[in-house]
Amino acid sequence: MLKEFREFVSRGNVVDLAVALVMGAAFGAIVTSLVDNIIMPMVGVLMGGVDFSTLSITIGNAVIAYGMFIQAIVNFFFISVAMFFLVKAANTMMRKKAEAPPPPAVRDEVKLLTEIRDLLTAQRK
Repeated sequence: MLKEFREFVSRGNVVDLAVALVMGAAFGAIVTSLVDNIIMPMVGVLMGGVDFSTLSITIGNAVIAYGMFIQAIVNFFFISVAMFFLVKAANTMMRKKAEAPPPPAVRDEVKLLTEIRDLLTAQRK
């Protein structure tokens, strides 16, 4: 069972997923800090000094912190936009790599093999 677990973890997909998860969490923390500490205070100043983190409504004993919800929406928006551009850049890089022509040595080999095939086909006729 330990051997199977080791094989499972050793697969590239699991390791890649773990790295992506850690990097995604770190990236989310950076964007959250950007929104909480830079963007929202600027938006608050533009709206007359409003601090979104303190906006709330009290109904009975319940406190509805709608300002924190607004910040979460802004966080989600900026993380989504940043991830869109990141994925778009990665897809562009992968497409360029896939479209790259084969090196000259490979093209020469293919050309030679094609000529050999044609000669063998001509000899059979």
